[in-house]
Amino acid sequence: MSASQRLWIRNPRAVLAPSTATAGFAAGGIVIENDRIAECLNPGQSPAFPVDRVMDASEHVLLPGLINTHHHYYQTLTRACPPALNKRLFPWLQTLYPIWARLTPEAHAIATELAMVELLLSGCTTASDHHYLFPAGLEHAIDIQADIALRLGMRATLTRGSMTLSVKDGGLPPESVVQSESEILDDSARLIRDWHRNDDDGLIEIALAPCSPFSVTPDIMKESAALARTHSLRLHTHLAETEDENAFCQRMFGQRPLDYLESVGWLGPQTWLAHGIWFNGDEIQRLGQAGTGVCHCPSSNMILASGIARVRELQQAGVPVGLGVDGSASNDHSNLMQEIRQALLIQRLRYQADEFTHLDALYLATEGSAAVLGREDTGALLPGYKADLALFRLDELRFSGAHDALAALVNCGAHKADAVMINGDWKVLNGEWLGGDVGELMVRHQQAAKTLWP
Repeated sequence: MSASQRLWIRNPRAVLAPSTATAGFAAGGIVIENDRIAECLNPGQSPAFPVDRVMDASEHVLLPGLINTHHHYYQTLTRACPPALNKRLFPWLQTLYPIWARLTPEAHAIATELAMVELLLSGCTTASDHHYLFPAGLEHAIDIQADIALRLGMRATLTRGSMTLSVKDGGLPPESVVQSESEILDDSARLIRDWHRNDDDGLIEIALAPCSPFSVTPDIMKESAALARTHSLRLHTHLAETEDENAFCQRMFGQRPLDYLESVGWLGPQTWLAHGIWFNGDEIQRLGQAGTGVCHCPSSNMILASGIARVRELQQAGVPVGLGVDGSASNDHSNLMQEIRQALLIQRLRYQADEFTHLDALYLATEGSAAVLGREDTGALLPGYKADLALFRLDELRFSGAHDALAALVNCGAHKADAVMINGDWKVLNGEWLGGDVGELMVRHQQAAKTLWP
């Protein structure tokens, strides 16, 4: 859409209104101007100024673009990998690290593109990836991802992960994929300079993300926190994913994971944590007081039998909670719309049906995820917000007979968006990716996957 055009997406079948909005909000549609939402119209209301085009959305459910807050793109190359099936987290990692150590720049680029396209087709417009694997030759892994995100026109928070503790140091990965502290910090500073909020469309942000307490030293945690404070960056890591991790932290540091996090200067609103399953009640209150966010990863937590995050207690304590698909080797998909349904189902095992609803699940992947990433202009359909949105049709067998359109998206298992817009530009129309050939991408991706595991 050219910068001079105004588009009216008129009379959608249903709208995911902001959680604080009154009934009927944007039921008349929204007006897009340039890269922003210009107007949200009540029923029967017309735009305040002339529009150039009108899109009849009467058969569409309109959502803000979904936001994924935790992923490992490279893991799309090892989906359903036989040696790693049916293992707990630590043995799973120990099995896969030697396979992942063979990752090349070419394979990493293909994995990144496929993961982002898969997310895009599911209605995702903003994606965060946690890349912490840097075998020889892949020193510029984050640059590769930034280039691809810009080519796709997808909003991305790219986290510069790191590992310093190999097997010989008491960690889990082989020595070939870890780096020295100076390598990590020097590259982090370079990435901040080269990429963080430097592109014209405001697509790319950098965050710092030591992999986990059991894969880096306290020094790299402290230095990363200091660097993040200097540049007003966010921090990200895995925490409290399994009981084994709690035991590891007690054994190595003499502290539970959250106490360790606080001791290295990470407990604060600049930080978000992947998983956050095994926090006790006191720790949940401390997280809320600090404003530290949590990314809920339901499919991964189910496949690895890690546990069920206490989402309601976290939210009630003031913790921002978002949604993530996690790595495709522990999910094994990159479909954020499906992850919303998984969030509903797994939370219903912890809470009563009226305590966690389909709307609660949808808000995890929109407003909640935006808060987790510290993004204040995405995640909701509001005037002035970025024109990032997804439209879904309910024209498959699974939806026949559905009465509540928003509930149908979640309960009946929507998985593919009909149209997706980022920054006012269509990226998906009629269910098809406009940026390339999905079939050709899959062929290249499958070939790359065979270089890691035949």
